[in-house]
Amino acid sequence: MIYNTAQDWLSAPRKRILFFGMSGLGKTHLSNILRTQGDWFHYSVDYRIGTRYMGELIADNAKREAMKVPFLRDLLMSDSIYIGSNITFDNLNPVSTYLGKPGDPAKGGLPFAEYTHRQAQFRHAEEAALLDTADFIDRAQALYQYPHFVCDTGGSICEWVNPDDPTDPILSALSDQCLMIWIEGTEAHTSDLIRRFDKAPKPMAYQPEFLSRVWAQYLSENNVSENDVDPDAFIRWTYAQALAHRQPRYKAMADIWGLTVSAHDVGLVRSADDLTALVARALEMRG
Repeated sequence: MIYNTAQDWLSAPRKRILFFGMSGLGKTHLSNILRTQGDWFHYSVDYRIGTRYMGELIADNAKREAMKVPFLRDLLMSDSIYIGSNITFDNLNPVSTYLGKPGDPAKGGLPFAEYTHRQAQFRHAEEAALLDTADFIDRAQALYQYPHFVCDTGGSICEWVNPDDPTDPILSALSDQCLMIWIEGTEAHTSDLIRRFDKAPKPMAYQPEFLSRVWAQYLSENNVSENDVDPDAFIRWTYAQALAHRQPRYKAMADIWGLTVSAHDVGLVRSADDLTALVARALEMRG
């Protein structure tokens, strides 16, 4: 870790941290608090994915749908209208919409082959965006004179790394630049995330082996073919399993490559000073 003790962290003139964990536990909440203090640069991996690496894919997908409407097709073909995605730190819906959900086309589902193709595109985009972290640390200092840096990662970071491999390229690169911090939720947090997801299911990215297994299991248990799958029903059914699948991976990342703070304590943070104290306590506890 780039800060081995609480004193190392407290005395560092340039603090660099990275948050990881399930979406909904406070990564962006903390990052927004730090950004509003004025001297923290907020690097959102999901925003980078949607703008730098998947922006054209997202826009082309929207154009493909618009081309099915004669009125819009004529306007597009004559360059009379422009279609693009309006991605912001607080609105990443274009990315999740592009990822989509597998199943019945009449219910908005994608063929499973296309769904896995888009999953692979997202994986490559996220890996590249994560590896851009070092460049953005340099840019934040050189261009904007931000002394401190926070990297706000997506929930799927744990799907593409191997915490047990000391040479893992992504974890090695990130830990060389930032203090990696897992925001750990309790069983109550997990139950709340599942309830929230059930009300508004959103597309997610999954490790290929996990996705293949749960897809085959869902088809078998429900005795349905690919085109009969209700897309929302499938991703609701998959979500709880994904949480269970990710939890030990996050823990291994924290145990080997970083440290852990609780979602409860994160919820109490109101300022950069609060966060600084929270990280110092976590480093003291880690020893």
